Amino acid sequence: MARIAVIGAGMGAMAAAARLAVAGHRVAVYERTETYGGAVRRFERDGFSFDTGPGLLPVPAVYRDLFIKTGKQPLEDLVELVQVDPSSRHVFADGTEVSLPNASRAGVVTALDEALGGGAGQRWGDFLIRAREAWDRTRRPLLEEPLWPNWSVLAAQEPYPAVPHKKLLRTRRASTLAEIGAWELRDDRLTALLESHALAYGLHPRSAPASAAVLPYMEHAFGTWYVRGGMRELARAVYERCLVRKVEFVFGAEVARVLEKDGRAAGVELGDGTVVDADHVVADVDPVRLWALTEHPLDEDGDVRADRVSPRPARLTLLLALRGPREAGAVHRTVVHAPDREAELDFLASPGGDEPRCPTVTVLRPDDSALRPDGEHESAVVSAVLSSEAGWGEEGTVTRYTDFLLKAAESAVPGLRERLVWHEVRTPDHTEDETGAHFGAVPAPSLAAGQGRFLHPANTTRLPGLYRVGGWSHPGGGLPHAGMSGALVAGLIVEGPQFRGSQ
Repeated sequence: MARIAVIGAGMGAMAAAARLAVAGHRVAVYERTETYGGAVRRFERDGFSFDTGPGLLPVPAVYRDLFIKTGKQPLEDLVELVQVDPSSRHVFADGTEVSLPNASRAGVVTALDEALGGGAGQRWGDFLIRAREAWDRTRRPLLEEPLWPNWSVLAAQEPYPAVPHKKLLRTRRASTLAEIGAWELRDDRLTALLESHALAYGLHPRSAPASAAVLPYMEHAFGTWYVRGGMRELARAVYERCLVRKVEFVFGAEVARVLEKDGRAAGVELGDGTVVDADHVVADVDPVRLWALTEHPLDEDGDVRADRVSPRPARLTLLLALRGPREAGAVHRTVVHAPDREAELDFLASPGGDEPRCPTVTVLRPDDSALRPDGEHESAVVSAVLSSEAGWGEEGTVTRYTDFLLKAAESAVPGLRERLVWHEVRTPDHTEDETGAHFGAVPAPSLAAGQGRFLHPANTTRLPGLYRVGGWSHPGGGLPHAGMSGALVAGLIVEGPQFRGSQ
């Protein structure tokens, strides 16, 4: 039985802790804040409740697997999973609207054809087939296996297939998401639909590799799910599973240093000087903070791949308390696309340049009585992922973007201005306070190609006994990826370097 110290109580950390405890190890989690869940938090005021982090769950199978492997009670016995249908409603710059059914290719094709015309649905359907090919080529190395030592193979090869071009009498391979839109979708609205999946993680469509096509494919193939009571209920269930498995949690315990002995990690030192010996250390922290905790070159090239994508994205969120009930037929998720797509992308590429532009905005309106004081009120969450370099410390910047988000939300919430009781603004500074992530940045999932700039650091490090877990490590950000990272780290500790992932 090994002693394992876990830094941070994020979703990846707790997923690893539960699996390691079941394997017979003694696990203690040290969390600098007073609660668990990392970015999966809840804000409550006047009887209203809001998810302040992820609001939806793609690929619930990751957490189903976690609960099956760590105990007799399956996930559905502990939380209520609800499939969101329609999966999303999209409001485009020209006023066109479309609602897309959940996990139905035929339904999506039909909806797009009816709303956009001109064979738009068929072009999107054909794109999904190619996106599946990219998914099939990258699923194991990017999600189910530790990062290959020769990761440059993943970085160099574009898994998204080439497409025959009749006029050119040859095939043409897109290298970026923007090229897929321009060459294959050939409709600004379809392009906006595609790019919104990347923008949700702060990925720039002009530089994100074509392999980012797996992001809309994952949502299409596995559906979109909501946890009744809010996503915080998922974090609660994982935390309680850890407690059942005798994982110890120490809150208000900031780790100041990773200890080394004989060339390997040997424990942690807390901010109050307490020394905790351990055989393995698992860190669920931002790579900048991890470097500060070790002052050790953790990667072969002395750098951290997760830091190479600049500027780092961050999320601005508005929590809306609304009077009046949710109207009949209201959609859970509405994506309001930027009124000027090119201007949005230009500003994302150079946030310190031109005047800020209205971004692509997501509005979540869960039909959940647990999130409102009574049937005569509603809670809603409005968010956009923007550059962390936008100057969030300046009051004028926050005010300007708050106006952008409220105006966009009017397309999703009828009579919003008249219904608004109050709103709470949550900037990237709040995220940094809660998660410790540098500048409140939001990690994106790992992607193949792109010269490796969209890969995250491996779960192992050059310091034996020190492992990385969570969104800032392989396989990257997002709730499913955090859970997968926990499985990978547990496998590496239990089975050793020969571990090659689930079969």
